[in-house]
Amino acid sequence: QVQLVEFGGGLVQPGDSLRLSCTVSGIIFSTYGMGWFRQAPGKEREFVAGISGSGGISRYYSNSVKGRFTISRDNAKNTVYLQMNSLKPEGTAVYFCAADPYGMGQASGGIYDYWGQGTQVTVSS
Repeated sequence: QVQLVEFGGGLVQPGDSLRLSCTVSGIIFSTYGMGWFRQAPGKEREFVAGISGSGGISRYYSNSVKGRFTISRDNAKNTVYLQMNSLKPEGTAVYFCAADPYGMGQASGGIYDYWGQGTQVTVSS
Protein backbone atom coordinates (compact mmCIF):
# COMPACT_ATOMS: atom_id res chain seq x y z
CA GLN A 1 0.00 0.00 0.00
CA VAL A 2 1.39 3.35 -1.05
CA GLN A 3 1.19 6.15 1.49
CA LEU A 4 2.26 9.78 1.31
CA VAL A 5 1.89 11.72 4.55
CA GLU A 6 2.52 15.44 4.76
CA PHE A 7 3.66 17.20 7.94
CA GLY A 8 4.49 20.72 8.92
CA GLY A 9 1.55 22.89 8.00
CA GLY A 10 0.24 25.58 10.29
CA LEU A 11 -0.62 29.21 10.83
CA VAL A 12 2.15 31.71 10.21
CA GLN A 13 2.47 35.43 9.64
CA PRO A 14 3.47 37.04 6.36
CA GLY A 15 7.23 36.94 5.97
CA ASP A 16 7.63 33.84 8.14
CA SER A 17 9.13 30.54 7.11
CA LEU A 18 7.76 27.03 7.26
CA ARG A 19 9.10 23.64 6.24
CA LEU A 20 6.80 20.94 4.98
CA SER A 21 7.80 17.31 4.82
CA CYS A 22 6.25 14.34 3.09
CA THR A 23 7.14 10.81 4.09
CA VAL A 24 6.48 8.09 1.56
CA SER A 25 6.07 4.34 1.87
CA GLY A 26 5.14 1.51 -0.45
CA ILE A 27 7.21 2.58 -3.47
CA ILE A 28 10.88 2.66 -4.38
CA PHE A 29 11.10 6.28 -3.35
CA SER A 30 14.46 7.10 -4.90
CA THR A 31 13.23 6.31 -8.41
CA TYR A 32 10.20 8.60 -8.23
CA GLY A 33 10.05 12.23 -9.07
CA MET A 34 8.28 14.18 -6.34
CA GLY A 35 6.16 17.25 -6.49
CA TRP A 36 4.43 19.73 -4.24
CA PHE A 37 1.11 21.20 -5.26
CA ARG A 38 -1.32 23.49 -3.50
CA GLN A 39 -4.98 24.31 -3.70
CA ALA A 40 -6.48 27.47 -2.29
CA PRO A 41 -10.19 27.78 -1.51
CA GLY A 42 -12.19 28.22 -4.69
CA LYS A 43 -9.15 27.77 -6.91
CA GLU A 44 -7.70 24.97 -8.96
CA ARG A 45 -4.79 22.92 -7.78
CA GLU A 46 -1.47 24.38 -8.91
CA PHE A 47 2.07 23.13 -9.16
CA VAL A 48 4.49 24.60 -6.63
CA ALA A 49 7.76 22.68 -6.93
CA GLY A 50 9.15 19.40 -8.20
CA ILE A 51 12.32 17.38 -7.95
CA SER A 52 13.57 14.55 -10.11
CA GLY A 53 14.22 11.05 -8.86
CA SER A 54 17.54 9.52 -7.82
CA GLY A 55 19.86 12.37 -6.88
CA GLY A 56 17.26 15.07 -7.40
CA ILE A 57 19.46 16.90 -9.87
CA SER A 58 16.57 18.63 -11.58
CA ARG A 59 14.31 20.96 -9.64
CA TYR A 60 11.36 22.97 -10.88
CA TYR A 61 9.46 25.86 -9.37
CA SER A 62 6.43 27.89 -10.26
CA ASN A 63 7.16 31.53 -10.96
CA SER A 64 5.17 32.55 -7.91
CA VAL A 65 7.52 30.77 -5.48
CA LYS A 66 10.85 30.83 -7.31
CA GLY A 67 13.54 32.29 -5.11
CA ARG A 68 11.53 31.81 -1.91
CA PHE A 69 10.79 28.07 -1.81
CA THR A 70 13.26 25.19 -1.98
CA ILE A 71 12.42 21.56 -2.63
CA SER A 72 14.78 18.81 -1.51
CA ARG A 73 14.73 15.10 -0.86
CA ASP A 74 16.37 12.58 1.45
CA ASN A 75 16.19 9.16 -0.15
CA ALA A 76 17.50 7.46 3.00
CA LYS A 77 14.44 8.76 4.85
CA ASN A 78 11.94 8.42 1.98
CA THR A 79 11.08 12.05 2.53
CA VAL A 80 10.70 15.14 0.39
CA TYR A 81 10.78 18.63 1.86
CA LEU A 82 9.51 22.05 0.91
CA GLN A 83 11.24 24.93 2.63
CA MET A 84 9.03 28.00 2.31
CA ASN A 85 10.50 31.39 3.11
CA SER A 86 9.01 34.88 2.94
CA LEU A 87 5.51 33.47 2.96
CA LYS A 88 2.72 35.62 1.58
CA PRO A 89 -1.02 35.57 2.34
CA GLU A 90 -1.65 34.22 -1.16
CA GLY A 91 0.29 31.15 -0.10
CA THR A 92 -2.65 30.10 2.04
CA ALA A 93 -3.72 26.72 0.73
CA VAL A 94 -3.73 23.01 1.31
CA TYR A 95 -0.36 21.68 0.23
CA PHE A 96 -0.08 18.21 -1.27
CA CYS A 97 2.89 16.06 -2.13
CA ALA A 98 2.73 13.68 -5.05
CA ALA A 99 4.86 10.90 -6.54
CA ASP A 100 5.76 10.69 -10.24
CA PRO A 101 6.69 7.19 -11.48
CA TYR A 102 8.48 8.65 -14.51
CA GLY A 103 11.06 10.17 -12.21
CA MET A 104 10.82 13.69 -13.58
CA GLY A 105 8.99 15.77 -10.95
CA GLN A 106 7.73 18.24 -13.49
CA ALA A 107 4.74 20.51 -13.37
CA SER A 108 2.05 18.45 -15.05
CA GLY A 109 -0.22 17.01 -12.38
CA GLY A 110 -1.31 14.24 -14.70
CA ILE A 111 1.98 12.39 -14.44
CA TYR A 112 1.69 11.86 -10.71
CA ASP A 113 0.27 8.52 -9.61
CA TYR A 114 0.11 8.94 -5.86
CA TRP A 115 -1.00 11.85 -3.70
CA GLY A 116 -0.99 12.67 -0.02
CA GLN A 117 -3.97 13.96 1.93
CA GLY A 118 -2.54 17.45 2.24
CA THR A 119 -1.56 19.81 5.01
CA GLN A 120 -3.06 23.23 5.60
CA VAL A 121 -0.87 26.30 5.45
CA THR A 122 -2.41 29.59 6.49
CA VAL A 123 -0.52 32.85 6.11
CA SER A 124 -2.23 35.64 7.97
CA SER A 125 -1.47 38.51 10.29
